[in-house]
Amino acid sequence: MASYKEIFGTNIEVLASDPANPINGQVWYNSTSNVLKGYKIVNSWATTNSLNTARAYLGGGGTQTSALAFGGEPGTATTAQTESWNGTNWTEVNDMNSTRRNVGGCGADNTNALVMGGYPSFVAITESWNGTCWSEVNDLNTGKRNMGVTGTNTASLVAGGATGLPLNITQTELWNGTCWSETNDLNTAKSELAAAGTTTAAIAFGGNIPPSTAETESWNGTSWTEVNDLNNARSYIAGSGTSTLGLAFGGTSSPRGHTETWNGTSWTEVNDLNTARSAVGGAGTQAATLAFGGEIPSITAASEAWNGAGTVTFTDS
Repeated sequence: MASYKEIFGTNIEVLASDPANPINGQVWYNSTSNVLKGYKIVNSWATTNSLNTARAYLGGGGTQTSALAFGGEPGTATTAQTESWNGTNWTEVNDMNSTRRNVGGCGADNTNALVMGGYPSFVAITESWNGTCWSEVNDLNTGKRNMGVTGTNTASLVAGGATGLPLNITQTELWNGTCWSETNDLNTAKSELAAAGTTTAAIAFGGNIPPSTAETESWNGTSWTEVNDLNNARSYIAGSGTSTLGLAFGGTSSPRGHTETWNGTSWTEVNDLNTARSAVGGAGTQAATLAFGGEIPSITAASEAWNGAGTVTFTDS
């Protein structure tokens, strides 16, 4: 009878660098670092240090280790407060120039962010963050709030939103670092949605038509195409990642902890947030995201870190 070794072999792939898109259970030897490595899916949220000020309907951007939270509603008020995350703690920094909530926000890290739109009313004001302070830049073409937003302070995309009550829109705008330009619309008018990706490859998902929707649309830099829906319809949802490796979390009709991963084709349910909430801020990638603030329905300052997948280094211990 053939042995296990004879059937499956014992060879481990030797690579000069870690693979860009490893699969769960893959093992390889990195010949550059001389380290044996593997990849496993973790899919869990862990509680981390809270915001200094509890709030919902806020904006956010960055990564799991370098993020920014701005604006929002800390109870019955509206705030311009900004907090910077260094991977361990939140620190209060300079406020936005305009006090508002229900904003759109994005950014590369805690030195690079963009905030646009929001409430009171339906504002078009846009501000750029340089790591120290906010500066007003050119306005959106249309004042709105509750949009899906993704990108950086030099290249961002805004999809949908609301320009009245209950007027939801399909409008899409692109930011090139200087000004906003209107481009092709979403297929379905909606607000309270999330987005992930870049100005040339993105997804927009969830939101309120009404009612709450599970719809997902894919952006190729020119137009939107309807693709497979979320497993759970919800609005006031948060998102992170890319057009092929996305993460959706939180949302309402009642505050939800649902988390789903996107592989470029379909959504898969994974482990829930520890604190179910809607109107939550988010920043990061599918593998490493930070969720902060939101509504339980009470306003919360709670933050959580998502460990979606990671490279494991094997040792001889």
